[in-house]
Amino acid sequence: MRREDMPYRPNVGAVLFNREGRIFVARRADFPNAEGAAGGWQLPQGGIDADEDPAVAIFRELGEEIGTEKAEILGEHPEWVQYDLPDELIGKALGGKYRGQRQRWFALRFTGEDSDIRLDLDPHPEFDAWRWEDLANLPGLATSFKRDIYAVLAESFARFAVPA
Repeated sequence: MRREDMPYRPNVGAVLFNREGRIFVARRADFPNAEGAAGGWQLPQGGIDADEDPAVAIFRELGEEIGTEKAEILGEHPEWVQYDLPDELIGKALGGKYRGQRQRWFALRFTGEDSDIRLDLDPHPEFDAWRWEDLANLPGLATSFKRDIYAVLAESFARFAVPA
């Protein structure tokens, strides 16, 4: 199938801020040698089920990916954003059915304790490590095809990167 004929996968993403105004980033389990390198670290995100409200989907995704829904929505990026997969991932990533993702992003405040974050609850976890990071560093941690979106989010949600 040609890229042009493939749809975008509907998706939500979370920029999760702690009480100090730092954000949650996680290292992809399939990219374990990326400790300091760009590309292996990302924000929680995932697909939106048919007829699911994005504001509901974001909490479901947090529960599935990081083991907690202890958060409250602070804000929402005002528009959908999208990215295209690089050529080498077309037909392989995202179940081979999509050309990329069309995403709705939320800023959330984490209301739990660090111990509430549990990457080990999923038998096939997406992430194998996590940390709190400065929002300004986010674009430099992203894989190349997500970097522009992360730069937009860093600007859009900068007002939340302060102690609560």
